[in-house]
Amino acid sequence: MEEVRIGIIGVGNMGGSHANYIQEKAINGARLTAVLDSSKERGVQLEKTLNNDVKVFTDEDAFFESGLVDAVLIATPHYDHPQLAIKAFEHGLHVLCEKPAGVYTKQVREMNEAAEESGKVFSMMYNQRTNPLYQKLRDLIQSGELGEIRRINWLITNWYRSQSYYDSGGWRATWAGEGGGVLINQCPHQLDLWQWMTGMMPTRMRAFCNFGKYRDIEVEDDVTAYAEYENGATAVFITTTGEAPGTNRLEIAGDRGKVVVENGKMDFWRLRVPEPEFNREYKGGFGSPECWKVEVPIQGQETAHQGITQNFVDAILKGTSLLAPGAEGIKGLTLSNAMQLSAWLDDWVAFPIDEDLYYKHLQEKIASSTVKKESNSVTLNVEGTY
Repeated sequence: MEEVRIGIIGVGNMGGSHANYIQEKAINGARLTAVLDSSKERGVQLEKTLNNDVKVFTDEDAFFESGLVDAVLIATPHYDHPQLAIKAFEHGLHVLCEKPAGVYTKQVREMNEAAEESGKVFSMMYNQRTNPLYQKLRDLIQSGELGEIRRINWLITNWYRSQSYYDSGGWRATWAGEGGGVLINQCPHQLDLWQWMTGMMPTRMRAFCNFGKYRDIEVEDDVTAYAEYENGATAVFITTTGEAPGTNRLEIAGDRGKVVVENGKMDFWRLRVPEPEFNREYKGGFGSPECWKVEVPIQGQETAHQGITQNFVDAILKGTSLLAPGAEGIKGLTLSNAMQLSAWLDDWVAFPIDEDLYYKHLQEKIASSTVKKESNSVTLNVEGTY
């Protein structure tokens, strides 16, 4: 194979953006050959705006049976990601899926199993993994430079959304339309980075989610979560869409120092002597380990969505390792599901989470949602159409 023929499913704002850069040949070895959108009106518009050699489909089966694509890029509603990915694998196609992997881990686990059985390349659009700053922080942690992780604090409140934003679509911020609020719409990248950089998943979590606290919506718009890890480390994750001005500050403390990421830069304070060693040997009463502020070189540029897409294509053509393997999409979603479930139960949630219990409570939320979504139907799109 000399090139990968890509078909995009769901050509709203995000899907349209993907279509543009692929058509502009920004991805080496890739060509856009087909798109699928359930809106016939949208289909007519796409036929006018896309290149003549791109086939526009509004029928799902016709798209998958066309033989025009080698891989699909899924940019549809959250609920539809797993079922479309599974169908693509069944047709022998590679899959690149927009975040989140799905709404609940039970369906995402089925998607992961289908991917493994197919043997096809499967990647998630976790474009923040291309950010050199987060890559460097991951390296500091994974290499042991920061020592054993003791505390993680992420305050991510710069997701401000007005009521008019939510009112712009009846599906927005509904259990049936999106499957959640700030955790599944705005924060999937942070939840992914949290576990990707540290390489750890909690043993248990206690979360407090406020539903419709600042806006007239039915899903969570303010969250504070506390997590504990097997090694004794703790984490606090705070997010909201109702606060202005917002903050994005990540602080990770290890027994060899502390890292703070804020305003697009990273500060690293390194202990000359690891804290456990200092504590064991120091006899002076008051005192603390000598600390150096270290300038950490951050090299490279964030390639974002195009970087993930290029990596996906290179994995198909050259066997390049994936930066964001699709199977890892379930990890950040697990954190999100755990936070919601903890709030619903008003109790601690242990990991691995009870997927059946989460699904049961989610179905109850969907049943009372202001938007009704039939099972296995593709009717809504977070981008406006599918």
